[in-house]
Amino acid sequence: MSIKETKDGVLLHIFVKPNASKFKFEVDGEEVVVYSTEEPVKGRVNKEIIKESGKLLGFQVEIISGMTSKQKVLLFRGANKTEVKAALAKMNL
Repeated sequence: MSIKETKDGVLLHIFVKPNASKFKFEVDGEEVVVYSTEEPVKGRVNKEIIKESGKLLGFQVEIISGMTSKQKVLLFRGANKTEVKAALAKMNL
């Protein structure tokens, strides 16, 4: 799992799989996979990731890289590495 702490918060590298039946986070080897229920059209997947990740993990979330890619980097603004790892652990990651 690629988690890096910065002055702005914590960066998390993810891989997105759209058109899933349920929004969820999952770890596949060393990669965090986010299953999105939306189709990859007009930023719908990105909007869902920001909204649902924020609700599930309890942080303000921004996508800072990969807006049109399945490989993305999320920024959990104002969080530290320990807090993000604890939030992900609650989701059994």
